[in-house]
Amino acid sequence: MSKLMMNLQISSFEDYESAYNQSVTDPEGFWAEVAQNFQWRKPWKKTLEWDFTTATTKWFAGGKMNITENALDRHLATRGDQAAIIWESNDPNEESVTLTYKMLHQRVCQFANVLKKHGAKKGDRICIYMPMIPELAIAVLACARIGAIHSVVFGGFSAQSIADRINDAQCNIVITSDGSFRGNKEIGLKSTVDDALIQCPSVQKVIVSTRTRTPVSMLKGRDVWWENEVKTVSSDCPAEEMDAEDMLFILYTSGSTGKPKGVVHTCGGYMVYATYTFANVFQYQQGQVHFCTADIGWITGHSYIVYGPLCYGATSLMFEGVPTYPDAGRFWDVIDKHKVDILYTAPTAIRSLMGFGLDYVNGKDLSSLKVLGSVGEPINEEAWNWYNENIGKGKCPIVDTWWQTETGGILISPIAGVTKTKPAYATLPLPGVQPILVDEKGEEITGNGVSGNLCIKFPWPGIIRTTYGDHDRCIQTYFSTYKNLYFTGDGCMRDEDGYYRITGRVDDVINVSGHRIGTAEVENAINMHLGVVESAVVGYPHDIKGQGIYAYVICEKVQGDDSDLTRRDILATVTRVIGPIAKPDKIQFVSGLPKTRSGKIMRRILRKVAEGEINNLGDTSTLLDPAVVEEIKAGAL
Repeated sequence: MSKLMMNLQISSFEDYESAYNQSVTDPEGFWAEVAQNFQWRKPWKKTLEWDFTTATTKWFAGGKMNITENALDRHLATRGDQAAIIWESNDPNEESVTLTYKMLHQRVCQFANVLKKHGAKKGDRICIYMPMIPELAIAVLACARIGAIHSVVFGGFSAQSIADRINDAQCNIVITSDGSFRGNKEIGLKSTVDDALIQCPSVQKVIVSTRTRTPVSMLKGRDVWWENEVKTVSSDCPAEEMDAEDMLFILYTSGSTGKPKGVVHTCGGYMVYATYTFANVFQYQQGQVHFCTADIGWITGHSYIVYGPLCYGATSLMFEGVPTYPDAGRFWDVIDKHKVDILYTAPTAIRSLMGFGLDYVNGKDLSSLKVLGSVGEPINEEAWNWYNENIGKGKCPIVDTWWQTETGGILISPIAGVTKTKPAYATLPLPGVQPILVDEKGEEITGNGVSGNLCIKFPWPGIIRTTYGDHDRCIQTYFSTYKNLYFTGDGCMRDEDGYYRITGRVDDVINVSGHRIGTAEVENAINMHLGVVESAVVGYPHDIKGQGIYAYVICEKVQGDDSDLTRRDILATVTRVIGPIAKPDKIQFVSGLPKTRSGKIMRRILRKVAEGEINNLGDTSTLLDPAVVEEIKAGAL
C-alpha cells in the first residue's frame, strides 16, 4: 500500500476517537484531508455545500477526476501484477480466473472503446443485466471510464422490472449475457432482456457476453457479441474527465410506492466514502484477499467488491455461485482454496448454513480468516455467536455493518480489532457520521438506554444526491419526515454504552434476505392478477430470511379446492412482474381488510396477526368493519 493511502487507516481506539471528534467539529477539514489521498486532475473549489430542506448535497464540487484512474491506473506502477479480481465459478470444477491490475485495466479500456464504438458518451445511461462474471465488473468500470452512468439490474429481476428501470433512466445500451448459472439452475438472461425491450424504444444496442452457450436470438443492427466486439478496438482509452458531482451510477431500490426509485450517486464523494470505509471497517492490509459474497447488482457489490477495494489497491474475490451448491460447504471451500482473509456476507446466508450443521464446516481450513463481516439486515445473536465460534474460531472480529443503498457506504459498524464488538449491535458511527434518535414528532431523544427512529443530522460524502428524474421524491422519502434530518426509515436503540442496535424498518419496506422490497410494489404485482380485488402486504419474522412477506388477498371467488392453485397463480404473477425475490411466503385469502372510515388500511393490525400476536391488536373500534379482524385472526396462517 502506498504511504499516501495508509493515511486513511485508523489503527487504535484513540485514533478512532480523535478522527471522530475531528469529523464532527470540522467535517469539511476532515474529509478534505481524506480526499487528498486520491488522484485529482484539478482541485475542488468548495469541500461541501448542503441544505437538507431541498435535499441538496455537493462534496468536492469543481474537483476533476475519474474514479477508474483511482481504481486502476494509479496502481499500475506499484502493483500492476497483483491480483485485482479473483473470480470463482458457480461450478467448483471450473477453473478460477485471476485478473491482475494490469489485465483489468487493459480489459476495461478495451470494453470502454467498444461502448464508444456503439455511440456511448458521457452522461448516457447504460443498463447492465449480467451474471457474476468478470465481465460484469469490467462493464461497470468501462462505463465509469467514459463518463456513462451505469444502472446495474440484479440478474434475478423479471423482464417487466428491467423495462421499468430502462424506461425510467432512458438507457440507450444494454449489456447482458446469454445466460447465467446459479446453483443447479441455468437462467436465460438475453431472452429476459428481449422480452423487456419490446417496451423500451430508447435502447439502440445490446452487447451480449457468452457464459452458458444457451441459444439466443440476435437481432441484426441491434445485438452484438462482446467477444467479437473487443477484437475490433484498441486497449488504449484515456479516462473521461468528470466533475466530482457528475453522476456515477443509478441503482434502483424499492420504495413505499409501487414504482422503484433510482438512487443516484456521484463520482467524487462516493469514491472517497466507499474507499475510506472499506480501508477502515475491514482494516484491509496489503496482499489480503477480500471476499464479499454479495451480487454486484446490489449496492454492497458496487461499494465492497468493485469500487472500495479497487480504489484501495486490494484483491477482491468475486463469486458466481450460491452458498449451498454443490453443497452447504461451498463458502468454506472457497475460503480454503483462495486463503481468504476477510469474509463479508449476509445474516440470511449465515442462518441458512447454520441449519445444515457443522459437518460442512469441519475439515475445512479457515485459518486464513482475520475479519468477518455481516451486511444487509440486523444479525441476530444466535447467528452472530455461531459465526464467531465456528467460522472465526473466536479469533476474528465481526463487523456488523449498518448502511443502505442511499448511503453509498457503511455508516455504523465496529472497526475490526479497533473498536469493541457486541453481538447483534452495529455499535458506533464511523467518522463523519452523526446519527441521532428522534421520537414520532421529530424531537431528539438524548442520552443512552433509549430507542427511537434513526436519522442522520449532517451529510457524509456518500449520501444520496437525488432520485433519478424525480428530485421531489428524494425530498419526500428521505428529508421531509423530520425537518433538517436524513431519515433512514429504521428504528434503533442506543444502549447504556452508547452502542447502536438497528431494530428494523418503521416504514412500508420489508427487508427480505437483506434486500429491501416495498410493500406497495408487491401489492401492485398481486393486484395485476386476474380475479384479485385488493391486497395488503406486510413483513413478519422469518427464521432464515429475517423477514418474510405475508400477503392478505381479496379475490372475486376462491373455492376451497382452488385456493392452492390460486396461490400458485398469484406467485407466478409476482415472479413475472417483479422477480422470484418478491414472492410472498404466505398468502391468506380474506373477504375484507381492516380499514379506517377514511379507507386507510390498518397495517399495524395485519402485522400483529402475521407475527402471531392476535391477543394484542389494540383498539379496533374505529374500523369501518371491526368484524373483518375476527375473520382474519381465525384464518391466520
